[in-house]
Amino acid sequence: MWTMKLFGTDVYHLVAAFLVYSILGWFVESVYMSFCNRKITNRGFAKGPFCPIYGVGAVCCYLIFSPLKGQYLKIYFLGALLATVFEYLVGRGMILLFGELWWDYKEKPFNFQGIICLESTVAWGFYALGIVHILHGWVYALIDSLDMGLGIIIVCVLLAVALVDYCIQLGKAFHVKERYRNFMSRR
Repeated sequence: MWTMKLFGTDVYHLVAAFLVYSILGWFVESVYMSFCNRKITNRGFAKGPFCPIYGVGAVCCYLIFSPLKGQYLKIYFLGALLATVFEYLVGRGMILLFGELWWDYKEKPFNFQGIICLESTVAWGFYALGIVHILHGWVYALIDSLDMGLGIIIVCVLLAVALVDYCIQLGKAFHVKERYRNFMSRR
């Protein structure tokens, strides 16, 4: 399974890159927000250092834009546009699922519904350039620095830990324990 080709690369590299970007995205955003808030801030949904939106976004960015490598303006503008659309759809989904949005751009100029703003859109374009031209090479070099057997074990452990963490947090978000108690008390 791990060596099966998907989108021109093997599943192992895609999943490992997803994990690296998810952790790196959590780290960068948590450091940035800690600086802005002047206190330690965990920007993830779960307790652990993991933001899958960054993993999905970065891997998709590389897969979509790597054929355009060297076409800087195309990557910048398409990256800015697609990431902004992605951020908007995730934001609307969060509002529908959880009844809240975990970020708020209402105070930013040129925002739309507090979900997206021009400042972030500009940044997404630069992130797309950075992922395609710099970061992805480093991420793959990190992945390739490990023996694949050891890498698969690390990937499986990290996925399992993240899955448990997310299940617990989703249970809390959807009040599963309370609903279960209410259901059992009606029996």
